Amino acid sequence: MGGRQILATRRLLTESLHGALPEHERVSAARAVVTELGSPERLLELVAELASGEGDPAGCAGLSYRHVLGFDKLLLVDGGPHHMLRAHLWHPGRGAIGREDIHNHRSPLASHVVRGRLAMELYAPRWDGGIEADRYQESLAEGSADWLLEPAGAARLRLTQVAEYSAGSSYALPAHTLHRAWCATAEPTVTLFLETGGGRRRRTDVFTAAGPHPEAVPKVPLEVDGYLSELDALAELLRRS
Repeated sequence: MGGRQILATRRLLTESLHGALPEHERVSAARAVVTELGSPERLLELVAELASGEGDPAGCAGLSYRHVLGFDKLLLVDGGPHHMLRAHLWHPGRGAIGREDIHNHRSPLASHVVRGRLAMELYAPRWDGGIEADRYQESLAEGSADWLLEPAGAARLRLTQVAEYSAGSSYALPAHTLHRAWCATAEPTVTLFLETGGGRRRRTDVFTAAGPHPEAVPKVPLEVDGYLSELDALAELLRRS
């Protein structure tokens, strides 16, 4: 089951996101709970407990990986179809490519900036003018959870909002909201990211102006030792926050 902090986090997530909430209520609840869990002191206690081997390190490692955009996605609490709590550790300059593609998600989400600074742009479809992009429909491969990208034609988008989120700030988005985010500082940035699972969709939309995508993008999960090492490094960053 896990140690004291793991159990307390699971209980708070379950209580906050219980039941078939309307999307706007789920978004609001997700932002409130991720803000509460994202204080550096509280998150440090949870991460240190997980780094000691408490909980399910093998299961969490299997759902954690290094993203091509240069940040590590570390699963902290696996709530199955109901919610997943992750730490995102952004490393400026490490990514193989620049800013991420414009995309949306399978379910409502919330994120709290624990350390550093994150920039974000929001977009909406438009019929003429704006930004030209190639549209893809993204799904998960059976058995591997690799990303599958199916071309869905050309599209145009308009930029609707630009924002920066510094340490201590939070945001939450409905599932269909088109956006992209990136680390906006030369120092490592830590965000606590909550996928709520409410109204989960099988496919998401991805828009790119950077040229054709491959049909599949692999996810390479972390080994247990690598996962625990990443948690140790994250705990050290949090101690310095």
